[in-house]
Amino acid sequence: MQAHRTTWFHLLLVAVASTAIGMVLASRLDLAPQSVASGLTTPPPMNSAPLTGAVDAQTFRDVASTVSPIVVNIRTGSTDRARGTTEFDGDDMLRRFFGGEPRNRRRRDAPRERVGGAGSGFIIDKAGLILTNNHVVEGADNIDVGFFGGASDDYYPARIVGRDPLTDSALIQLTRLPDRELPVARFGNSDLIQPGDWVMAIGNPFDIGHSISVGIISGLGRPLNVAEGRRVGTLQTDAAINPGNSGGPMLNIRGEVVGMNTAMLTAQANNLGIGFAVPINVVREIIPQLREGHVTRGVIGIRIQALPSIGFQDFGLTRRVGAIVAAVDPEGPASRGGLEPGDVIVEFGGREVRDDGVLVDLVTRAAPGTRVPLKILRRQQPRTVHVVVDELTSDQDEPRPRREMASSRRQEDRGIGVTLDEVPPELMRRLRLQRVTRGALIADVESQSAADGALTRGDVIIEINDQRVANAVDAATKLEAVPQDRLARLLVLRDGQRVFVPVRK
Repeated sequence: MQAHRTTWFHLLLVAVASTAIGMVLASRLDLAPQSVASGLTTPPPMNSAPLTGAVDAQTFRDVASTVSPIVVNIRTGSTDRARGTTEFDGDDMLRRFFGGEPRNRRRRDAPRERVGGAGSGFIIDKAGLILTNNHVVEGADNIDVGFFGGASDDYYPARIVGRDPLTDSALIQLTRLPDRELPVARFGNSDLIQPGDWVMAIGNPFDIGHSISVGIISGLGRPLNVAEGRRVGTLQTDAAINPGNSGGPMLNIRGEVVGMNTAMLTAQANNLGIGFAVPINVVREIIPQLREGHVTRGVIGIRIQALPSIGFQDFGLTRRVGAIVAAVDPEGPASRGGLEPGDVIVEFGGREVRDDGVLVDLVTRAAPGTRVPLKILRRQQPRTVHVVVDELTSDQDEPRPRREMASSRRQEDRGIGVTLDEVPPELMRRLRLQRVTRGALIADVESQSAADGALTRGDVIIEINDQRVANAVDAATKLEAVPQDRLARLLVLRDGQRVFVPVRK
């Protein structure tokens, strides 16, 4: 039996005052800014050359002096609009993005007021195009941009060109240009980033002015929730990212953008040294669509979960690579392509699926209508299926059937910590279960057990380790037969959906 302990932190958006730029440091080569064609009908060019060379104190100085001019401060204002007094500044989408809950929300009859905000961005075109976070400018009635070294009152008006909440990206354009040529950011290849690479942050935290901090890349593909069942994989860094840093670029030592900073992880408003940035390759691909004002994204109709750190071998893997298909939309592309709950996707369109965060990126970046091959493992056997990518649309709340508790005799399984019951006839009809394989109802889940957090009351177990479950007694017998410290691979019905749930006994 496993005990689970959860510590709650707050993921705090850093949209309140400037730019944190995480920059991967590895060489001191070619630091001159590079122009991007002002038409921007194609994404800015990307440099994929490897980073080589020594890093010393002069390296950081050179990068800071060269890159600072591309970083801008963004001030926003909203009028006649009631705002919630939450840690996410009343932004419902971003609260979903980071899994937070509203608190201290303003009453509906509260007086409307003028609200100001601030963030950061970086110039990508001499015509005045600037990338920033969606949450920095969303809902703004007016946007003003200040440049590095400029006077505190020397700001220029800008307008929103396009937004993409899924990647927390936005493209804005100056409506009045300064009388000097604008420096322009140059893009690197975020796919080359590895944990341990040095990073540097340049921004305007807490509106105190341009500041610089240094750290490393701490992790890759860190999934952050953007909406229910949807996540974006981010770069994790320990370079200081504080309120006001949102929208700033993450750069390598050549001064090339490799990410855009979005959030920091905090506990009791203290910076824990954990910040997140959206990889620039993800943002770069949607720039032409941002310029058109609408971003089209792919979806294949599945819910996924991460592979367990212990027991991934039970899926037929020799290393922990891939993502588990937890549930399949019966009317979605994945179902039509033959994917099933419990499949492990190890390759998508010829690209390795390192983890669930990578899979999210690959799917959402795929063009709708594309037929993509997926390499999977099903019951430890390799297969290839083909799925035609659909277009991602806005969230829709799905009806959730009422869960019913049976009153017949119950079976307890101490191995994973659940109490099992028979499925009542009405629920059997609703779920279209057959009498010979009617499943077993989860009547209760023991706190801090192996099943705690994985299974929930009302789930109906229909398969255990690829074997159909006839009833509660049969389920208890099958669970008892699972060896200690091995995975019980469960297929359950949850809210009308087939969901794959691995539980370590």
